[in-house]
Amino acid sequence: MDIVSEAKKLQPDIVCWRRYLHQIPEVGLELPKTAAYVAERLKEIGIEYKTGVGVSGIVGIIKGEKPGKVIGLRADMDALAIKEEADISFIATNGNMHACGHDTHTAMLLGAAKILHENRDKIHGTIKLIFQPDEEGSHGAKAMIKDGVLENPKMDAVLGLHIGSIFKETGPGQISISYGRAMASFDKFNLKIKGHGCHGAMPNMGIDPVVMAGHVIIALQTIVSREMKPTHPAVVTIGKVHGGTAYNIIPDVVEIEGTFRAIDNEEREMIAKRIEEIAQGVTKAMRGSYEYDITWGAPPVVNDAEFTREFYETAKKVIGEENILEITEPTMGGEDMAYYLSEVPGTFFFLGGANPEKGPVYPHHNSKFIVDEDVFWKGTALLAQGAFDWLENNK
Repeated sequence: MDIVSEAKKLQPDIVCWRRYLHQIPEVGLELPKTAAYVAERLKEIGIEYKTGVGVSGIVGIIKGEKPGKVIGLRADMDALAIKEEADISFIATNGNMHACGHDTHTAMLLGAAKILHENRDKIHGTIKLIFQPDEEGSHGAKAMIKDGVLENPKMDAVLGLHIGSIFKETGPGQISISYGRAMASFDKFNLKIKGHGCHGAMPNMGIDPVVMAGHVIIALQTIVSREMKPTHPAVVTIGKVHGGTAYNIIPDVVEIEGTFRAIDNEEREMIAKRIEEIAQGVTKAMRGSYEYDITWGAPPVVNDAEFTREFYETAKKVIGEENILEITEPTMGGEDMAYYLSEVPGTFFFLGGANPEKGPVYPHHNSKFIVDEDVFWKGTALLAQGAFDWLENNK
């Protein structure tokens, strides 16, 4: 079968599906309208599917007519709580926005599903179509895995993609691949620095949590600069500091919220431990106390080298060797695709979707984020060809 030609023919449909999804963005695990639309399209195509996997996730099944293994193709469906300001005719108006391209991932996977279903007589094995909620909150993949997405039939490999400009050197229609670590873990922490409030004119009568918080914030920056191996990327960022009600009152509590990122799980755990040890040491030395809480996100995205080598050969057939770039330095952004890759071999690749020749390029999670629709057929073809080739090569 000529998957590239079939994907090009589907391009208008992929754009249409994406534009509809773009206008109904939903956030988190509960995506009733989005899931219903995906289910309708799968029913139209004739694909067997199950709803309610991981709350509102959908799993479609394409059974090849020849025996073989099982590969999963994954697309996330959720949006962000951002009011859209993009200059497009199909702008979202409900206060949410597909500011990270998940609508395009869903549409491209629907395209791949149609191609693969119509050619199932040529397929060795089974393809699982994973339409996942809540990537942004890092709960969707875990919820779908808990509900058995990796089983019945047991999944042997997984493939997924991300559109946009995460790797800026990836031009429109090009892809970037990694043979190992591609993205960092992402975790959130909350610190309550507790003192004893008093009049700002008499600080000796209290214990100042603002001063303690200042020392903690500065000390936290030494975790990366003085405790991490310089060649290993890591991030500790304070994104929110809140405390006090008036200029002349020393408060009881200051709250600090931030994120830490790493590409190695041992280093991730070390950072988590050191944040608490620093908070404990500073507050004890200054007669205060603390509370510490972590919201664990996804682990690092680590691609399987052998799978990725096979996918490279696939991609050459679809877009040409000159349009494949290798990631040499991982991004410190995170993705819960990592949960699937922790369980089965696979790869997560990046499709260039930013085109400065067609207008301004805005980053992901920006209210004016847009993508180049002309590359959609390539994402569809890469997913479909990737699944077909892997099953063919691993009979």
